[in-house]
Amino acid sequence: MVLTSNLKLLLIFLVLSAFTSPIFVLRVRASSESVAASAVNQAEQALASAYEAVLEAERTGVNVSGLLARLNEAGELLARAHVSYGLGDFDGAARSADLCGQIGEEVRVEAHGLRSLAVEEVVQRFRWTMIGSILSVTVIVGAGFLGWRMFKLRYCRRVLGMKPEVAKDES
Repeated sequence: MVLTSNLKLLLIFLVLSAFTSPIFVLRVRASSESVAASAVNQAEQALASAYEAVLEAERTGVNVSGLLARLNEAGELLARAHVSYGLGDFDGAARSADLCGQIGEEVRVEAHGLRSLAVEEVVQRFRWTMIGSILSVTVIVGAGFLGWRMFKLRYCRRVLGMKPEVAKDES
């Protein structure tokens, strides 16, 4: 019994020493470093994609001031992630980068939605303009035709209502 408890203690000691060994710590650190680098890279891509979407939305005439404020917030988080990564705080860098990526994705989706609404509004305005133009032309042509008919009838009545005058021949 004493032997098995000593073996258990020895086994626990070996496991604990293996987890605290520099090789294991370096692997965990390298793993968290690669995760943080990947998160920062993805956040940069998400922020760039969101910025392009906001520019496209702005070209269509959408008010993007709220989206730009959110992009600034995401940019601050990305800067914080870079600083944390440089200081070796890989968990903090990954958290900041993940938040930046989430905000960037939200901004991108919202910008595409606003752009779609603006395009839909332009198309709708074009349709109403076309309908109004067609109706206006129809009314103008119809009024012109009716005006001509009324003028013609009035002129014909006037001409037919005239009494012919017989002129005496002075020869």
